[in-house]
Amino acid sequence: MQRDLASMAAEEPTTRRVLVAEHPRLLKLKEMFNSKFGSTPKFYVRAPGRVNIIGEHIDYCGYSVLPMAVEQDMLIAVEPVKTHTLQLANTNPLYPDFSTSANNIHIDKTKPVWHNYFLCGFKGIQEHFGLSKLTGMNCLVDGNIPPGSGLSSSSALVCCAGLVTLTVLGMSLSKVELAEICAKSERYIGTEGGGMDQSISFLAEEGTAKLIEFSPLRATDVKLPSGAVFVIANSCVEMNKAATSHFNLRVMECRLAAKVLAKHKGLQWDKVLRLEEVQTQLGISLEEMLLVTEDVLHAEPYSREEICKCLGISVEELRTQILSPNTQDELTFKLYQRAKHVYSEAARVLQFKQVCEEAPANAVQLLGELMNQSHRSCRDMYECSCPELDQLVDICRKFGARGSRLTGAGWGGCTVSIVPTDMLPSFLTNVHEAYYRRNSSSLALEKHSLFATKPGGGALVFLEA
Repeated sequence: MQRDLASMAAEEPTTRRVLVAEHPRLLKLKEMFNSKFGSTPKFYVRAPGRVNIIGEHIDYCGYSVLPMAVEQDMLIAVEPVKTHTLQLANTNPLYPDFSTSANNIHIDKTKPVWHNYFLCGFKGIQEHFGLSKLTGMNCLVDGNIPPGSGLSSSSALVCCAGLVTLTVLGMSLSKVELAEICAKSERYIGTEGGGMDQSISFLAEEGTAKLIEFSPLRATDVKLPSGAVFVIANSCVEMNKAATSHFNLRVMECRLAAKVLAKHKGLQWDKVLRLEEVQTQLGISLEEMLLVTEDVLHAEPYSREEICKCLGISVEELRTQILSPNTQDELTFKLYQRAKHVYSEAARVLQFKQVCEEAPANAVQLLGELMNQSHRSCRDMYECSCPELDQLVDICRKFGARGSRLTGAGWGGCTVSIVPTDMLPSFLTNVHEAYYRRNSSSLALEKHSLFATKPGGGALVFLEA
């Protein structure tokens, strides 16, 4: 079901009254807040993490993705204050307190420290409304999304902070507007993401996955098969997108592939940024785009000089006008492999949605095969896997998963597997034994390392009843 676009575009995040005493996590957060700041929170905001079922590294290329929210989330207790000081604290002692003027927000791209993600959301709302003088606030953050796991802990914090700031200001925005602002503002930290994580954090609904489409942003319900569950397994290899150039290099390789393809096809290549734009302007199918990719691009890496020759520009123009700051010194780029992954993965997303809609008897098998194809493409064409993820995927398939793949940016983080419901208990036991117990004592099974999940709800505000 696709919601009426006008009504969805106008829908604001939910505000819910709760008895804090009946919610152990809220109660504990309230007590810690009182201990920290000597006062009581006025409200609480939560924003969920997400698992991307299929559609990896294609949102920033303009293509649809298919995530669902998970129950793990960011939760922030908030008290507006009359000073103009923003005081941030975290229930996790690994994350130090931070204090700054609410009117002088500086985000250091060279240091992806936890509070910078809060500042992204805060600054995004501030700039959207063109505000120069903002009230201060005391905030205590509590997150149970494992960091660096590919379940979008950083984007959940950006979204949470955006909704916190909006609520303190007493202003209103729709979920769609909030998602777009938070997607844009996360780039303050230097990550050239595409908007999936922020969109599902705000647009998620319990009981359904979502097909998220862009330009304009919209979400369509996708009913997952009843005979299977999705299981998340953490490889326990952490990866921070903002701390490495891996992620932004892939974004730039896709951008360069789009420009080279566009130039070869006589399009206005200098205006093209995303691979989806090439397909749209040519008016052909994804399958035909794969053939164009085979025809135009070569498998050997492109040097800077060759790209410049293809586009008729200088190396200096390439560095300063096309590449992002942390990719300007890269010497080679794999255009063919990245474009091939993006166009084939975009097709798999649409096939996955179609299988869910048609619900054939062998739906779980078909969906599993699409997930397996996705992992192969991420591993071989996009090169965003790692040995631990590949091992974990193999173990999951061995013990009954019909499909298993890395989820999130990759280079560490989690896998997602589709498992027949009747096999779930033995699957969890066997994967626990084969991966977590055998690998090393450092992979002691934590609460959030291996778990079945179902589609959760989106961001909301809690007021104490």
